[in-house]
Amino acid sequence: MKQKIKEISKKYLVGFIIGSIIFGAAGVYAVTYFPSINTTYDNTKSGMTSTNVQDAVDELYEVCTPPKTSGEQILEDQPLEKDEYECRYFFTGENPNNYITFNNETAGWRIISVECDGRIKIMRPCITTTELWDERGSNNWARPATLNTYLNETYYNGLNNAAKNQIVASNFSIGAVINDNNNMSTQVNDENSSKWNGKIALPTVSEYIRTNSNKSSCGTFSLINNNYSSCANTGWMDGREFSGWVYWLSLTPVSGSTNQVYVVHEFIHSLPSNSPDPWVNPALYLSSDVQITGGTGTQSDPYEISL
Repeated sequence: MKQKIKEISKKYLVGFIIGSIIFGAAGVYAVTYFPSINTTYDNTKSGMTSTNVQDAVDELYEVCTPPKTSGEQILEDQPLEKDEYECRYFFTGENPNNYITFNNETAGWRIISVECDGRIKIMRPCITTTELWDERGSNNWARPATLNTYLNETYYNGLNNAAKNQIVASNFSIGAVINDNNNMSTQVNDENSSKWNGKIALPTVSEYIRTNSNKSSCGTFSLINNNYSSCANTGWMDGREFSGWVYWLSLTPVSGSTNQVYVVHEFIHSLPSNSPDPWVNPALYLSSDVQITGGTGTQSDPYEISL
């Protein structure tokens, strides 16, 4: 009998304690929240606009909440495709809403990807320059190649100060790739096998492929070359907005060669690095501190950014 009484007592004691906690918390909330709604708050010293305590607390929370990075904002706004090979999110499809104003060039740049660390990789489609990939015929970007020097000195120095401050030096993948391969995982690993750290480079071959939304028909080097006429309708990084198909240089060298680099023109070719004519797509990373200040990413309403 005594044991039974103890068990009952324990149950009631536990129930009493739990009930006390619940009603106590509710009481504290009621005592602090409801009166604070109608309590006048002197905001003359805080610089806030609220006139009651509760609104002041809410406003303080907003002030103390760190702003979203541009990458976070874009991922909330846009249906980007998560990459299966790296921690990146790509803009894919024929004409996604990835236009961005950079260096005061309204809608002049396009976003390639959002990186998981908050950086954004962007490119300027098809600028004209007389500079060759490398006038000495080498396909080693880190040598440095002629175009490397041009982009990171002459071209970079021509940017405005705001744009320079928004760029963050990053590792670019410069590893060589086997021609017409059919294994994207291996290709990405090969590209990543060698890195160059700097401010401005070019897109890689795998980025060109991974911005195509039709993975079943256009998801590898071999596939996108075999189906290039249809793949043109599911990928935006082909340069057709500049008077039809154009040649553009990639950052990627040809495996087993010392002078060949890949270019894109309808499909992926290789050329000696000292060949003339192809267009250049400067690519760079924006700092994770960059903020989206306006725009929706369309060509008529591009993303606006600031630090």
